[in-house]
Amino acid sequence: ALRILRERLPDVPLIVDAGIGAPSHAVRAMELGYDGVLLNTAVAGAGDPVAMAGAFRDAVVAGRTAYQAGIIPARDAARASTPVVGTPFWHSDREPR
Repeated sequence: ALRILRERLPDVPLIVDAGIGAPSHAVRAMELGYDGVLLNTAVAGAGDPVAMAGAFRDAVVAGRTAYQAGIIPARDAARASTPVVGTPFWHSDREPR
C-alpha cells in the first residue's frame, strides 16, 4: 500500500504517521521514497529513549540515502554476480566443510 501511494503521488510530500515501531520500519518507509516518519510511542516506550531516538535518526538517514542512491530491484531467485566458471577449486577462498 505504501509503495502504491508513493507511485501515485510522486510530487506530494508523504509522512508515515502510524505503524512505525522499530528503526527498520523507518528505513523501509524512507527506502520507498517517503519524506519522513512521525514517531512517539516507539521512542517514548523504549528502555532507553535517547538511544532509540538516535537509532531512528540513523535509520531515517540510511533509508533516505539508499533511496536517493537508487536501490536495485529485488529478484525472486538468487543470481551469482561473480563469475566462478573456470576458477579451480584450489583458488577458492571458501573454507572446506
